[in-house]
Amino acid sequence: MRAQVLHAWGGEVTPADVPTPAPAAGEALVRVEACGVGLTVLNAMNGNLGGRPEDLPRIPGHELVGIVTALGPGVAHPEVGRRVMAYFYLACGGCDFCRLAHEPLCRNLRGYVGVAADGGYAEYTALPAGNLLPVPEGLGAVEATAIPDAIATPFHVSRRAGIGPADVVMIVGAAGGVGVHMVQMARLCGAEVIAVDLDAAKLDATRELGAGTTLDFRAPDARARLAAAAPAGPTVAIDLVGSRETHAFCLDVLARRGRMVVLTTFPGITLEVASRRLVTEEITVLGSRYASRWELGEAARLVAAGTIRPVVSEVVPLERVTELHAKLRARTLFGRGAIAF
Repeated sequence: MRAQVLHAWGGEVTPADVPTPAPAAGEALVRVEACGVGLTVLNAMNGNLGGRPEDLPRIPGHELVGIVTALGPGVAHPEVGRRVMAYFYLACGGCDFCRLAHEPLCRNLRGYVGVAADGGYAEYTALPAGNLLPVPEGLGAVEATAIPDAIATPFHVSRRAGIGPADVVMIVGAAGGVGVHMVQMARLCGAEVIAVDLDAAKLDATRELGAGTTLDFRAPDARARLAAAAPAGPTVAIDLVGSRETHAFCLDVLARRGRMVVLTTFPGITLEVASRRLVTEEITVLGSRYASRWELGEAARLVAAGTIRPVVSEVVPLERVTELHAKLRARTLFGRGAIAF
């Protein structure tokens, strides 16, 4: 089968013809129809989610959607012929956190699809049956690629931060793959949204998704415009960029009793906050890690109902996936990209 294969952590994928996998016990074989391409794929390829030499070579791509074509021994679901999407975390399913539907905190986590197991940058992939969740009827494969990460993650964030109608939510990195869906999710919760990014055209596009105010992070008047839009400061600040600069910005402008949400895990990046301010202003700093399998299902239902619109701005064949990688690194891609077979 055709595949794009990673041979070194920190490297780039290269095309290859590799054997089509056979599903082992507990697995199902999926014919990949499409696979989402976002910054998390680049983080995985860089070794930020695990860089064991024994996991190479590896086929990346965790936001895959496809059709089940065969079942391994002991598997009854999902059924052959069913369109499914992949759950990113290779969780055990049996520990206390998994039983509580907090699979990202699994005590026996084996790794990630596309890192410890081959992903969707190939015509077929074999994955544990528990990592394959049904795609609602009527959803196309490309639009469904946004659900497992780019939409499910904002759904988790909205619950983690308790976003509601009284909130003013500032999203840093609002024009990215997760950001454009976080804008929609915050609006769905009834909040006002302030979108922060770097590109004027992409920021303008976030207005169509529900952002009431847009700010260029590097503009000299950014803080003045923020103060005009939210005089008391945002009640929720969501940092999807994850630099020291954006961390500090979110904390500096946060309202009293505000909640800051951090989603990135880049090595060497630290968050500095005075304990005095945490107490005197009752600031809350929250980490948010991916989403549960249940939350993926709920995110899919929102898309099926037309409440959240998947934003996949560019679709290319497998052979051109490195073009999307280049646009992600240059931060010129609006929303999500995808490969389609």
